[in-house]
Amino acid sequence: MKRAADSRGWRNRSQGFSLLEMMTAMMIFVIISAAAFTLLGLSQKHYQTDSQMLNSFQEARLGLDQIVRDVNGSGYPPVNQFQFNPGSHEVSQYVTSPFAWPNYLTSPACQIGICTTPSDFDLIIEMQITNQNCANRGVSWIRYQLVGTTLYRGVVCKTDSSTADPDGETLGSLVPFVQNVMNNAPAAQIAQYQAAYPAMFPGGNPVPIFSYLCDTLTGPQRCASASSSDNSPANIRAVGVTLILAAPAPDAQTGRPLLVELNGTGKRMNPKQ
Repeated sequence: MKRAADSRGWRNRSQGFSLLEMMTAMMIFVIISAAAFTLLGLSQKHYQTDSQMLNSFQEARLGLDQIVRDVNGSGYPPVNQFQFNPGSHEVSQYVTSPFAWPNYLTSPACQIGICTTPSDFDLIIEMQITNQNCANRGVSWIRYQLVGTTLYRGVVCKTDSSTADPDGETLGSLVPFVQNVMNNAPAAQIAQYQAAYPAMFPGGNPVPIFSYLCDTLTGPQRCASASSSDNSPANIRAVGVTLILAAPAPDAQTGRPLLVELNGTGKRMNPKQ
């Protein structure tokens, strides 16, 4: 009976947390949460950077493939494909030269390195493509030109004129084609890129987008090494293409610039004009 009385007088008291314990637990929670959100933020930045780099790579790959296809088709159709002579007033029906340059019909002696185009960062291709704007005049001028960090592309119908100037006529047709092209970056920026990618930009110099191989009597060789008579846009047999692309943002963790270099070669399949 006494024990029962003691039991009825017993008070149930739950043991709670002290203020110090609660503050300690809260600090641990805050630290873990901060670390988790930091990792999440870095993961998101890495994802965005990788996505941007992938998009840049895909854009450059498509651009490179298009340039190579255009070079492969340059020079078609030559005038000897016709059973009749189209005449000088119908030069838009055939290709005068696989690669064009300013006033090229009146200045055939132009040499690569002296012409405005073809150059390291500027190229005009002459070929027949499906261009509805040209109606029956199937030959077009296709131009690639690097301006700043954007490679532009333009297509216009070839003009029926002995004084045709593809340089002036194509400028108004240029539209952005590939973004973030760093081939001709400023010297300070090239030095920064070289620190991260020592193999890029040999000698700390800009890297030509276009390099040329010319037909000579002794076989194809680099146009810059060919004689003056062979170093002509009309003698170009192949065009090497190099695109150096930078992601819009550097690596989220290291701050290192993200670059990719793509290479390809277009080879003219059609005979010399």
